[in-house]
Amino acid sequence: MKKLFVAVFSNFLVIILFAQSPSPVTVTDMLKIKNISSVQLSPDGKQVVFSVLSIEPEDSKWEYKYATQLWITTADGSSAPRPLTTSKEGASQPTWSPDGKQIAFVRAAEGKPQIFLLSLEGGEPKQLTKSKYGASSPRWNADGSALLFMGSISLKDLMTDSLLNPGKQVPSWSLEKPGFLHNENLQPSAAKANPDGTIEEVRAYLENNEKDKKAKVLNKLNFQEESTTSGELNFSHVFLLQLKDPGNPKPITKGFYSFSNPQFIKGTNKILLEGDVNETTHPDRTLETQLYTVNNDGSGLKKLLGKNDYNYSGSSISPSGKWIALQQGATGFVAIPTLSLLPIDGSEKDLIPIPFDRNIGNIIWSEDEKTLWFSAQSNGGVTLNKVDIGSRKVTTLTDFNSGIGSYSIKGDKLVFVKTAVENPFELYSANSNAANPIRISSFNYDWVQQKKLSYPEKFSFKNEKGLTVEYWVMKPTNYEPGKKYPVVLEIHGGPTAMWGPGENSMWHEFQFWCSKGYGVVYANPRGSGGYGQEFLKANVKDWGNGPMQDVLTALTKATAASPWADTSKMVVTGGSYAGYLIAYIISHDNRFKAACSQRGVYDLRTFFGEGNAWRLVPNYFGGYPWEKTVLPILERESPITYVQNITTPYIMFHGENDLRTGVIQGEEMFKSLKVLGRPVEYVRHPGATHEITRSGNNRQRIDQMLRTWEFFERYIK
Repeated sequence: MKKLFVAVFSNFLVIILFAQSPSPVTVTDMLKIKNISSVQLSPDGKQVVFSVLSIEPEDSKWEYKYATQLWITTADGSSAPRPLTTSKEGASQPTWSPDGKQIAFVRAAEGKPQIFLLSLEGGEPKQLTKSKYGASSPRWNADGSALLFMGSISLKDLMTDSLLNPGKQVPSWSLEKPGFLHNENLQPSAAKANPDGTIEEVRAYLENNEKDKKAKVLNKLNFQEESTTSGELNFSHVFLLQLKDPGNPKPITKGFYSFSNPQFIKGTNKILLEGDVNETTHPDRTLETQLYTVNNDGSGLKKLLGKNDYNYSGSSISPSGKWIALQQGATGFVAIPTLSLLPIDGSEKDLIPIPFDRNIGNIIWSEDEKTLWFSAQSNGGVTLNKVDIGSRKVTTLTDFNSGIGSYSIKGDKLVFVKTAVENPFELYSANSNAANPIRISSFNYDWVQQKKLSYPEKFSFKNEKGLTVEYWVMKPTNYEPGKKYPVVLEIHGGPTAMWGPGENSMWHEFQFWCSKGYGVVYANPRGSGGYGQEFLKANVKDWGNGPMQDVLTALTKATAASPWADTSKMVVTGGSYAGYLIAYIISHDNRFKAACSQRGVYDLRTFFGEGNAWRLVPNYFGGYPWEKTVLPILERESPITYVQNITTPYIMFHGENDLRTGVIQGEEMFKSLKVLGRPVEYVRHPGATHEITRSGNNRQRIDQMLRTWEFFERYIK
């Protein structure tokens, strides 16, 4: 009987231990990940409101939708987070009233974003705005009596809006419609539509065809959006809403210009704005951002800072209203702006630069104005940093192995979102130096605890330019000493992106590959963000060979130091710029058993016309395809130039509505390889944009990941 008891108990113990043992990450675990953002501490620092993006099943068995709701919890973690909103329309962009009794937020109503007000004393949210232009980005004034918000207005609406366009003027800059040098075609016409009538009646008929979506007339330079083309011009304007009269918001900005980031300047009747009031140049042709002030009644627009080919952006007003923290730098993609301080009544000569060779974001002032905090992408992580205003010394408060997302500071209380290998998103509380953090949420913690994870090891080497290239190696999840495993080289896009343990978008994909028995290697080659200006510009006029050498060197060093790595079974995958680089690599190197490019660029000569990211061409290669000095560079750097060398089995993905890189890029590469008789498969996802793997249809996200794995398995087994 005793032996029977021992046997039964032992079996029971085995069952319990088996049930509790962690399981590998699966492809559908991506649906469990909850993304936390928009963190806002209450004015007294005791509570924190934030938004949570989750993925929920739809009616169909295999379809899922995104949902964003507001949550609240105590800043010290003494109570569990609870939802503030549950409506199917969702909620986002929360901001506390100065007295801490109400929260303004944004929710869709009748197809447009509108501002709602939620009292923490109870009751349903109250809709404040019913703007036909929509309402977003609410900002409170100091006494809580008013809000600023943004609205988006089309050119056609602007032409007839007497408040935003007094006198119903036409733009002073050219609309660039051939044959109408003075924009006279914008004035309303009384002519009736008649295809057989006068020229005015024919024009009215043609305009109706545009309204009825029978024609799309393009005259603007930036006609490509993310998923469609559009000839419509839109302008962002600032409105002021008084809570005592919410149905009658007043426009603060006017005219044929756009503004952003409005902020009340404490102790004054003025508002700080970012924008570009250019009287002579079409908005598509102006890349500058300038700093302005305007009176609360919309009068007295004044430029504080602004010059040609230069940006002043990311501004943050100090609590007293005496200082502005901002970023300044030349227009263009291949540059790191300089963090600077400016007295509120200062000019260009009064700018005080704070040296820090990284891209920064989310600037926050201390109440006593002695300290600035900001986040920065750096060395594989996103760090929280602080600046001592007196000495201008920057101190990095967090490590490079994690990523700090949205954060908020009140007094000595800091609440922030952190990404780490052990958890993709969670909310933490600490003091203002980020010391002794405690986790105060469990949105992902509980289910991730049940998963067996692979942890990356960091390495580095110096390339031929003397630049230090960092890379990471992850073992298969169920790694056993003495066994051999295939290796996947993951390459990031951008090309200014940066990967590392603190980067959240790849958390699931890296773990998925490891769970499937692959080792993962990823690197930050020259041109990546997070390593300073010299590193960022090191791939100018060298998108192919230099970055290729960096990632392949990382792979060679990683596999040489990993006895488990099977170098006869290596594959490579990546998207966007990485799709480009993979095509370039396999046209110059044959080490991979199979390759996958997602939404890539393959012909830089035609990319200029096919994608809305076309400015990458002049920024990186010094000009345009028709210029004799530039065309040879574009041909040299284009993978399609070497297509005849590609023999690696190749799967390519492109979203059907991807206008950032252009679907023709994929078609050209696929068709060329088919003509050459090479092993290539081309997958198009209907309706998908360039953002498919980050925020696209979840069934398509799963499809792309599984289809890549299935393709690789054909060639490594």
